[in-house]
Amino acid sequence: MLISWNITKACNLVCEHCYRDAGAAQKDELTLEEGKKLLFDLKELGFKIVIFSGGEPLLRSELFDWIKYAKSLGLISVLGTNGTLLDLACAQKLKQAGLKRAGISLDSVDPTRHDAFRCVQGCWQKSIEGMKHCKDAGLEFQVHTTVTTKNINEVLAITDLAQELGAEAHHIFFLVPTGRGKDIDNVIPSAAEYERLLGEILEKQKSVKLELKPVCAPQFMRIAAEKKIKTRFNKGCLSGVSYACVLPNGDVHPCPYMPIHLGNVRELGFKKIWQENKVLNDLRKMAWQGKCGICEYKKMCSGCRATAYFQTGGNYLGEDTNCNYEPKRKRDSQSIAI
Repeated sequence: MLISWNITKACNLVCEHCYRDAGAAQKDELTLEEGKKLLFDLKELGFKIVIFSGGEPLLRSELFDWIKYAKSLGLISVLGTNGTLLDLACAQKLKQAGLKRAGISLDSVDPTRHDAFRCVQGCWQKSIEGMKHCKDAGLEFQVHTTVTTKNINEVLAITDLAQELGAEAHHIFFLVPTGRGKDIDNVIPSAAEYERLLGEILEKQKSVKLELKPVCAPQFMRIAAEKKIKTRFNKGCLSGVSYACVLPNGDVHPCPYMPIHLGNVRELGFKKIWQENKVLNDLRKMAWQGKCGICEYKKMCSGCRATAYFQTGGNYLGEDTNCNYEPKRKRDSQSIAI
């Protein structure tokens, strides 16, 4: 079980796809003690991993205290950062606090294309330097890439660069149009392009040491099963089942890309939200609609619930049309009709 905690909305970049529409900090972001209460509740509920994210989490001075406290509880802390603020001293401080791994964004092997996507000149070089500082500090790091039509053909080249730099993993995020991402939804690849890339990622895993993980593309579980490729993962979409997101002000969403307000930890406490919320209980029942509901792979895949939410105008149980697979049951019924 893992939680994504956006600890601040502040950010030093203005990425065109930002799901949190980050920029300036919110006035009502959780305090140090409120954050510790959240971490304690997560431990009590059986959560194992806390992803400290943003905005840019390195802009919150409380981050290091939260990492130390999480470690004292036995929680594993990881970081989602753009990497531009990761100098050697910062990497060493994160390591000392108990951070397990830093996830650093890199969207192209070409500095110009990456900088254009992140909207700040020079940020590619700073992200690369951040990775090198992690390596020097003995802090594990992984590379995060957001896939669009602009970079879909260089994803595996980014994998090669990540391995060359010493990354432990390359997590490949398939864009969900939320936040500022709604303004660039015309760059979302087609279902066929996704299918091709997912197959290529799984084949690439055979030849590289670092872990490759598609994110918000749970169809990779079905493709892996079809290709008889073993992965350490046992479920595609985790939203609401073993995963949720806490926003800077304490609001809780089923995942970072599905803006359904489930409650606020200040008002209800995370335990009550996690255990009693109707949306979360719906997601756990897996009563999917459309072809997701009749798919023989639905338990291992579930479809991307955030993508279904946006494609259907708010139905988080709906069909994920980013998948072009036709379930066997649907194929059989079409054959009978013919």
